[in-house]
Amino acid sequence: MSFRKRNVGLSGPSLQSQATGKESSSPLPPGVRPSPLDGRLTTSTGTLSLDDILGHSGFALGNSLLIEENGTTEFATTLLRYFAAEGVVQGHKVHLVGVGEPWARDLPGVVGIAGEDNARLESRTGPEKERMKIAWRYERLGEFGTGPSSARAPPTFNRNPILESSPGKESPTAPPVFCHAFDLTKRLPVPDSKVFNFIPIRVVSQPVSPFHSILEALKEHLASSPSSMIHRVLIPVLLSPVIYPSHASSPQYVLQFLHSLRALLRQYPTQLVIMMTLPLMLYPRSTGLSRWMELLSDGVIELSPFPNSDLDGPSKSSGAATAQEEKPQGMVKVHSLPVFSEKGGGGASGDDLAFTVSRRKFVIKPFNLPPVEGDTEAQKGEGDGKPTKVEIDF
Repeated sequence: MSFRKRNVGLSGPSLQSQATGKESSSPLPPGVRPSPLDGRLTTSTGTLSLDDILGHSGFALGNSLLIEENGTTEFATTLLRYFAAEGVVQGHKVHLVGVGEPWARDLPGVVGIAGEDNARLESRTGPEKERMKIAWRYERLGEFGTGPSSARAPPTFNRNPILESSPGKESPTAPPVFCHAFDLTKRLPVPDSKVFNFIPIRVVSQPVSPFHSILEALKEHLASSPSSMIHRVLIPVLLSPVIYPSHASSPQYVLQFLHSLRALLRQYPTQLVIMMTLPLMLYPRSTGLSRWMELLSDGVIELSPFPNSDLDGPSKSSGAATAQEEKPQGMVKVHSLPVFSEKGGGGASGDDLAFTVSRRKFVIKPFNLPPVEGDTEAQKGEGDGKPTKVEIDF
């Protein structure tokens, strides 16, 4: 009599790994990790607070992000510089459309790891410093949607030469860094100019699209690069008359260009990400062209800077929760998010967001109303939040 077990699945490689000839445990490229929500690959925008807003604790590969900005400021360009600097540090290929080497030389310098209290770690020495560094990294590992939780990453190692001389480098045995901390007062040293691919805007006659050369250059680099290379495409001040010819804003050219970019993103869903900026002062959201550009982008975020009078006003009307906090310089409106909006989800999380740009960093955080006039404890930030006897007594 046979006692053979039945209905027992055989362990072995999955059908997908057999078809591709690769094991599922293959190492991921530097600066890439799976999303904690659905496992899709994500990379960092270089701004930790922006990564948290996008919903996957990072920027999902194969998507585009359109950053709109009101007024004549360049806060959106600062986010692009963070995005480019993160790509350089991680060893990604950075494609710059319409700008040259001077723009690339103004990237912020890396100073450490985003989400870690580097000043607190530097004050400790010896084994205590190493023990505190490990404890700080894994202190909030189980939480999602917070800054320090972004320290989670797959077991690969970043050997980019830029980090060898940076103050925020880690030991070879430490987990890889997903998002770095940058300082706007410093400049990022680029050891090799081949990291960038400068795509100029060619001035052509009216019947020819000015975006044709951009698409051809991107297709050529994507087809010739290995599958493990991550490509970051940056398009600053799209349709600006300073960079683009006058007929570039024609819908038959710019909308076709966005359609083609969307096709490239779907063709390379694990290698390509695109970030663009659009000046709303020239192309307001009330126009049909801008709304179509938003529909052809996977994510849309609008920056609305405060007037100069509000920036220079007293701190009690700035929106800061306490006197110690920096004054916000504008509001952030999330119109759509990559992946979420495509699946029918809402764009914004429901909280009012504001951004603050200091001499060293760019931060997006919830916007708090200023304290009521006459509430001295709330204005000074000395309130402990505990209810008093008068408040409890009915």
